[in-house]
Amino acid sequence: MNSFSLIKLKKKCLYVLFFWFILIFVFADTGLSLEKKFINHLGIEFILVEPGSFIMGSPEDEPYRDKNEVQHKVNITKAFYLQTTEVTLKQWRSVMGRKLFGRKKGGDNFPVTRVSFHDSEDFIEKLNKLNKIDKGRYRLPTEAEWEYACRAGTITAYSWGDDIDCSKTMYQNNSKKASDCVLFYKSLRLQSDMPAPVKSFAPNPWGFYDMHGNVWEWCSDQYREYKSSGTDTLKAGTRIKRGGSWYKYGIYLRSANRAYAHPSAKFKTTGFRLVFEAD
Repeated sequence: MNSFSLIKLKKKCLYVLFFWFILIFVFADTGLSLEKKFINHLGIEFILVEPGSFIMGSPEDEPYRDKNEVQHKVNITKAFYLQTTEVTLKQWRSVMGRKLFGRKKGGDNFPVTRVSFHDSEDFIEKLNKLNKIDKGRYRLPTEAEWEYACRAGTITAYSWGDDIDCSKTMYQNNSKKASDCVLFYKSLRLQSDMPAPVKSFAPNPWGFYDMHGNVWEWCSDQYREYKSSGTDTLKAGTRIKRGGSWYKYGIYLRSANRAYAHPSAKFKTTGFRLVFEAD
């Protein structure tokens, strides 16, 4: 082989190496190199949510839609892990000890409730400090991340379709105010006037449980009005809650439904789930 051919061969090899370097870099940056599932050192399970685009909000003809659900396109640009369930009492105790535990009903697998937004942030701060093994950090989901994972690629009112019944999730389990599902849940040996243990109902298409119903879930955002071209601040000093709960009606469980509360408020209907951002 002459020197000219050798130079050409070397150049070709360099081009091939450069091509594979770019592929590896892009895959790593988009999260494609991450495992699909992740269980942390406390046994909390997460599923990888890949980047993508979706239409946030509800169409104008969706029954019971609110005017604050204006549809707009959202781009999720970075992969993240979302907890498969709401944070449970067992998981709360494993991080916080028995702080506030005396007021919390249910067994290990019940979602923790009566936690304010500030309480959830305290939990996350302590969890991040305790984290010596998992490479990354924990936080609450943004409202857009929450709806993206809740919809799981669907465009209907709920991730299973446009109608709701007692077999799909936990709602109207209130014996005094909204009792339509109480008898059905009793047939499943679930108690009335409280949430169900996590994973009592089928997950959504991406594997997340109780995104609709059971307990409301805190998100990191302040409440903002949607605009067709983005969002605009409306309620400073509030925090978003998503998903509806066992307490009232199915219309509040729609993927697009929005609620908010003061970050210090503690409700028997409200808990949270975690996001894990891998390094």
